[in-house]
Amino acid sequence: MLEFFGISSGLIIIFAFFAFYLKEILEKKAKPERASWLIWSILGAIAFSSQFAKGATWSLWLPAADTSIVFLIFILSFKYGTGGVARRDIVGIIGAGIGLILWYFTKEATWALVITILIDLIGTYLTALKTYEDPESETMIYWLLIGTAGVLSCLAVGRLSPVLLAYPAYIALANYAVALAIVMGRGRESRLNEV
Repeated sequence: MLEFFGISSGLIIIFAFFAFYLKEILEKKAKPERASWLIWSILGAIAFSSQFAKGATWSLWLPAADTSIVFLIFILSFKYGTGGVARRDIVGIIGAGIGLILWYFTKEATWALVITILIDLIGTYLTALKTYEDPESETMIYWLLIGTAGVLSCLAVGRLSPVLLAYPAYIALANYAVALAIVMGRGRESRLNEV
């Protein structure tokens, strides 16, 4: 059963990207936030490595698929994305850089994972803020599916291990938060249009 959850989480990520997000990026509907996807590309590789070092097996499908897709989105963001040079993007990238330096000096997979999640939160904040301001710049179903992949990856862990559950649980919550930013942004726009 663990295999089913693990493989399903990876397949959902691939499906969500190719069935929804890639199409909307190429149609210039979805506009990936460049700084976020840069941060996530680097961190995805670190998260995969730290999960692998701590003994993850079937739950590795999530970070493996996620890192590959995230890097592809980062590449696409050069042509189709937004941001990357605004003050908040630069501050976010600097904050992520400081976190990476801290991670380097920890030399411990658990601390690397905690720092990775905190840095990832910077990228999530940048995308959620951009999405709240421009809710039509993101694809709701993509973020919901990736959040669901995080839930399935939690189920693939197979035991109550905070270290192994931390990253997939964070992925679920972070992606659902971006979906919530879409809903809240649409509500904000609706209220502004009524005035």
